[in-house]
Amino acid sequence: MLNVLFSAKPAAWAEYEAPLKAAFSKAGLAAHLSLEHAPADVDYIIFAPNGPVKDFRPYTKTKAVMGLWAGVETVVDNETLTQPLCRLVDESLTNGMVEWVTGHTLRHHLGMDTHILGQDGVWRDDSFPPVAANRPVTILGIGALGAACGQALHRLGFPVTGWSRSPKDIANIRCLHGDAGLRAALTDAQIVILLLPQTPETTNILNAETLALMTKGSFVINPGRGPLIDDAALLQALDSGQIAHATLDVFRTEPLPQDDPYWTHPKVTVTPHIASTTRPETAAEVIVENIGRGQAGKPFRFLVDRGRGY
Repeated sequence: MLNVLFSAKPAAWAEYEAPLKAAFSKAGLAAHLSLEHAPADVDYIIFAPNGPVKDFRPYTKTKAVMGLWAGVETVVDNETLTQPLCRLVDESLTNGMVEWVTGHTLRHHLGMDTHILGQDGVWRDDSFPPVAANRPVTILGIGALGAACGQALHRLGFPVTGWSRSPKDIANIRCLHGDAGLRAALTDAQIVILLLPQTPETTNILNAETLALMTKGSFVINPGRGPLIDDAALLQALDSGQIAHATLDVFRTEPLPQDDPYWTHPKVTVTPHIASTTRPETAAEVIVENIGRGQAGKPFRFLVDRGRGY
């Protein structure tokens, strides 16, 4: 019998208890899933950073920590975490992000707001959007989610550049890295999508200097992390026309305060952190399949290499 500790907020337990138990049963794994196992008895931890486990040292028997979130930046540097750490790569989360990013990219590319919001009786037939091949898109952060979005946009004909801290090689995406690569990735970009983790190096990565590198009248789409953007610099770029519109799903403070200028700015779309989410039914199967691999002596999937850059 495997002792599996669930460490997340109580609301997550209510969502995940039944799907996880069903997934263990389907996989033929006998597991005692609980919120209260003694640390020394725990074989696996299903973990969210907002859960009660902060110190991993007492979990001496634990074979691996299975992330309940796609992002691991808030735990990867925890010095007490010596067990293998696996991120959650859930197809439904990935597909949801691809759909949201693709939808808003096409919205801005096609200028859909002009016609959806501008039904004023004026027949405007004097401008057409460029074809996708003439609309360069840059994705900052080309991990699992960024790469999937990049492939979808490539299939639609957009030339896609991806930027990461360390070198990557991804089919159909021009991959750049490092400080020089960041400048090259942003120079002349017309749509920039942020899917980076939040780290000291990525905080305010879009600022007055980097926003100025983009094509005048370009677009910003942020479903990644709020602090990736210098808010004051973005508002100034919107007011000057350097940025035509920003679609923002994440913010430094959530919920976004009612008096925040983003709510009323005519060139900002606010969505309430809904770009994508994990679905308990599919996420549970991914987690349990990975635990099954560990029990069978196979390598874990989605293992975090803590020496590798984003």
